Formats: sequence, structure tokens, C-alpha cells
Amino acid sequence: MIVLDASVLIAHLESADAHHDRATDLLLEHADEPMAASVVTVAEVLVGAERIQRRDVGVSALASLGLVRVAVTTDHPERLSDLRARTRLKLPDCCVLLAAEVVDGRVATFDDRLAAHAAEMGRGVRTG
Repeated sequence: MIVLDASVLIAHLESADAHHDRATDLLLEHADEPMAASVVTVAEVLVGAERIQRRDVGVSALASLGLVRVAVTTDHPERLSDLRARTRLKLPDCCVLLAAEVVDGRVATFDDRLAAHAAEMGRGVRTG
């Protein structure tokens, strides 16, 4: 399973994004593999749609990808705090790493720092 970071999802959904073609190619290349995203990542992606009052379009676009939504549960605060302290990444990025652990997946991101930490964790980073 490939866990998608907001950078990949936003780039795919926004045709004007500098990484749009790269993100779309990545998703097409791995279309036969299951894909997931942290619920925090999904919320991050939907912010742009909310700002223009088009949440329904954003939700539909994400649903069309067949994303598995990985929840942050009551079992996760300690692991998230450990990831945050150790990596110094922002909490949403730590949620991507946690989601990859939960589903035993690989991370797809265009964020160099997140990619480096995912690689250190043996999460087989996919960036296209």
C-alpha cells in the first residue's frame, strides 16, 4: 500500500501545481496498488476546496482515487509524539509516517525532509 502525502494529492488535484504532471504520473503508474492517506492528510487537502466553497468537489476527487483513510486513534498519541520529537517534522507529516506504519506501506511525497525520514524508517519512498 502506498501512503500519499498532501503534497502528492494537492499536486494531482491542482492542474496549476508545479508537480501536477509528476503526481498524476505517479498515481497512474501505481493505479493497481491500494493507496491510503491519513485522515489528517485528507483534511489538509480539503482546505483548499473549503476556501472556495467546493468541499463536495474535493471529497469526490479524493473518493475517485479509492483512498483508504487511516485514522489516528487513541493508541497513537505516544507514537506521534515520539515521531515529532525524533524527526522534528510537523505533526501532519508525522501522521503520514504513522499511517505508513499502521498499513505497513510506502510513502509518496514531494517533501524532501519527509522523504528522508520515511527512507530512514524503511518505508520505501515513492516520488515518481
